[in-house]
Amino acid sequence: MTSGTKQKTTARRRSKPIEVWVTDEEKAVITDKAKEAGMYRSGYLSALGMNTPIRSVVDLTAVGDLAKVSGDLGRAAGLLKLWLAEKRGEGANPIDVESVMIEFRRLQVAIGMKMGAIVKAHR
Repeated sequence: MTSGTKQKTTARRRSKPIEVWVTDEEKAVITDKAKEAGMYRSGYLSALGMNTPIRSVVDLTAVGDLAKVSGDLGRAAGLLKLWLAEKRGEGANPIDVESVMIEFRRLQVAIGMKMGAIVKAHR
């Protein structure tokens, strides 16, 4: 988990604990899900009990990572295009180059659609 992912809220006194009996496996799953949401276990369970939507920090981090990959893909396509413009006629068939450029664009669109679906699911 990256720093700063825990949601900071104003501290308030909670004086009434609720005991929940779970197996070791269930506790591990709850702990993992709370970490994914960037929350403490008690806050996570409290939010679930109050029917508050839980948003996963992990998925939103993945969207950021996908955005970086998409940017890298765009830069690679740009460099390829620049290199080919400077080396016109030296090695690569223009039809093959265009098909690679089309594939780069298709991959960027696919990445963008995945990012949009993840973000939309977290609203």
